[in-house]
Amino acid sequence: MTQEVRQVGQGAGGLPPAVQALAQVDFSGVAQLFANAGFTVGLPAPGMLQVVKPGDGRASVAVSVGVHGDETGPIEVLAHLLDALSRDAAKLAVDLLVCVGNVDAIRAGKRFIDADLNRMFRPVRGSLAQAAESARADEMIAATKGFFEAAGPVRWHLDLHTAIRPSVYPTFAIVPDLVADDAKAQLIAWLGQAAIGAIIMNPQSAGTYSYYSAEHFGAAASTVELGRVGTLGQNDLSLFDDVSRALDGLLRGLPAQPVKAPPHVFKVAQEIIKHSDEFRMAFDRSTQNFTSLPQHAVIASDGDHVYTVQHAEELVVFPNPDVRVGLRAGLMVVRSS
Repeated sequence: MTQEVRQVGQGAGGLPPAVQALAQVDFSGVAQLFANAGFTVGLPAPGMLQVVKPGDGRASVAVSVGVHGDETGPIEVLAHLLDALSRDAAKLAVDLLVCVGNVDAIRAGKRFIDADLNRMFRPVRGSLAQAAESARADEMIAATKGFFEAAGPVRWHLDLHTAIRPSVYPTFAIVPDLVADDAKAQLIAWLGQAAIGAIIMNPQSAGTYSYYSAEHFGAAASTVELGRVGTLGQNDLSLFDDVSRALDGLLRGLPAQPVKAPPHVFKVAQEIIKHSDEFRMAFDRSTQNFTSLPQHAVIASDGDHVYTVQHAEELVVFPNPDVRVGLRAGLMVVRSS
């Protein structure tokens, strides 16, 4: 066990073994149980576990957590789910890729080491190319490519996150608009089963992992935001019950459960890009995701350029003035349904 993980466990009052193993990317226990059940098991890169049954025509599902190192709730959820499923391994009904994203940041208890890993899934990285996360993104891309290129037509990628800011919708998802219609409908239905409150249809990539999977491998992919950031080992896992049940059902091939309430659907109205160090948001850091702004309201200023609301109403999501120059500092969305 690494010194870093020992420190995290002690600071949290001791982590459950399943959570500790996943946080230190030790897949040895669950890998052996899946192998004993007749699956082909691989470790394509540090923090990655692949479990497949060749020639079975199964759906292929990638599940990623910890792309931001301080978003620990999904790590705990997946750790407990994977531990339970490996002990009943024959019930795994899909080919599975598990990815623990920014391992070094998780160990350090930080969001990232040098730069946001979830902006690295792009062909040109510019000033980000020298960041520690650039090399990690290359490992994740290679493993994801290997998994999906050998997959059948049914491909999913669920990238599980938690948000920095509070939100009008405590759970929400971002779905690439380029996902094929039938797959998109199935994904939205699953998000409804997981009690996701809102869905944003995103027309273009910001270099995110889920958009990469959709664009390059035709995966029904989504970035899924599941509440707020928290300390590893101290998350209230009852807040994740709905998504945990839905994910467990997906991996076990169980019948779909009724949707408690259809998610509200939004589409992107404009991206707010930070072009210089003069960039300033027009609201403070207490502003919640999905806060409504009226037409003509100022969103941000960047030197001589001023971003304003173009529609009768737009809602702000992911406002973050601290991103690097050249990156997206926020989304403005409008209601679709």
